[in-house]
Amino acid sequence: MKVSVKHIKGMHFQGEGSSKMVTHIDTAVTAGGSGHGSNPMELLLMAIAGCSGMDIVSILGKMQVKFQRFETTVEGERASDHPKVFKDIEVVYKFWGESLPEDKLQRAVQLSMKKYCSVANMVDKAANLTYRIEVNPDQE
Repeated sequence: MKVSVKHIKGMHFQGEGSSKMVTHIDTAVTAGGSGHGSNPMELLLMAIAGCSGMDIVSILGKMQVKFQRFETTVEGERASDHPKVFKDIEVVYKFWGESLPEDKLQRAVQLSMKKYCSVANMVDKAANLTYRIEVNPDQE
């Protein structure tokens, strides 16, 4: 696997992988950027959500579990000293739908986080990575 990242201006970069899709990488204006992209640490959290989300959708499809909506939020707490790595990361999987089998949701998430998602497994070696599931969260 190989990606290229080119400097655009200031703190703005563009990354591209084999898909040829361009990802904008930047930082907030308050940190010297132009705000034209996600910062690298945000991209890492998004990568956890995207990687595990793809696994979960695939696994639930094989289990014939149908959901109406699926979203993931990831929140990371960073160390106060440089290099300011993530110390704790919590992933929250939110599912909406009728009669969702919570045991199958749990199993799909567990398989992704413990076995299939390479991003989560790699990050878990450096940070305390936890997760939880919410079913129909706005109906509680």
